[in-house]
Amino acid sequence: MRVVLKECAWKPLDGDLVLVRDPREALTLADPDGRVAALLDELRRGPATAADLARALVARGVEITEDDVASGLDGLDSLGLLERPDQRSLGDPELDARQFSNLTFFASYARRDQSRAEFVRRVRESRVLVLGTGGVGSSIVQCLAGLGVGAMTLVDRDDVEPRNFARQFVYRHRDLGRSKVERAAEWVREYDPAIEVRAVDRWITGAADLADLTGDVDIVVGGLDSEQGAHLWVNEAALRAGVPYVGGGMQRTQFMYFSVDPGTSPCLLCDESDRPAPGDPTSAGVAQELSRSLRFNNALIGPIAMQLGSLMAYEALRYLSGFEPPRAAGAQVVLDLRTGLVPTWQPFPRDPLCPACALAAEPVTRP
Repeated sequence: MRVVLKECAWKPLDGDLVLVRDPREALTLADPDGRVAALLDELRRGPATAADLARALVARGVEITEDDVASGLDGLDSLGLLERPDQRSLGDPELDARQFSNLTFFASYARRDQSRAEFVRRVRESRVLVLGTGGVGSSIVQCLAGLGVGAMTLVDRDDVEPRNFARQFVYRHRDLGRSKVERAAEWVREYDPAIEVRAVDRWITGAADLADLTGDVDIVVGGLDSEQGAHLWVNEAALRAGVPYVGGGMQRTQFMYFSVDPGTSPCLLCDESDRPAPGDPTSAGVAQELSRSLRFNNALIGPIAMQLGSLMAYEALRYLSGFEPPRAAGAQVVLDLRTGLVPTWQPFPRDPLCPACALAAEPVTRP
């Protein structure tokens, strides 16, 4: 296999080699005889196999075998310094230009056995169900479009209103009174005609209303604000379909996101299992009852909507591409406005008798 060295810099220092690829950290490699530096010098010349490199090093007077080089390449690959030269791009100049930043992002996670191009291909082949095209949902749509997902189904029932302009940037004043979901779908088509997009103008009143929308998707992202328990409808629908669900929202001074990985993580109904029931004669029970009685005006502003939407889209990217495991699976990640938005992880309890988990279909195969 031919390999190529990722961009990095190195310098000998007292029998070691100091190497930097990511400015946040420096690697120190033992190199008393200079063989690592010589190997890196040869790799810098361009793509090569272990045999090519061994011959070049021997020609330089370095005593080394092909097995030694292969072992050295294994070590460099484990440090994330190598990738396959034929998998650095998608092979189409126009598409490579469109995906330039995404390919560059995935370079940090590429190895000989997992390429930046394959990560991008997985995203381009993915189908996403986005629930809601309001403040958070419209930000999710924009992020997913930038990533170049293959297809999106957008679901919403609201029309564009003046109050939306504080946080919903896909809409314009000329859109007032128009269906949000239709306008959001138009935005996607205008942004990138290669993305297949479908608009569904529908009220969701239960899990059954989502059944026909989850059958051919890879993930569900977003949420419903029709009533407090609506997230449990989405949880059930996603579990029945065997697809991950990434959701989130805002309370008065906190916002949070979570994900449910069917068959692997606890779900949202599991999380309800250790909460006090409204009406319990305890302070926690009374607080729960009072919280449910509150009716908040939407305090979501543009910077928060965009941050939450981007965090949810990034969690979805983990599922779709497999570049790293999902970070919020079976947990709620909470960011508090009063403490500087430092995230805290709050794992869901696992309920072995959870009726929603019992409905879970065989999970859809993911990267």
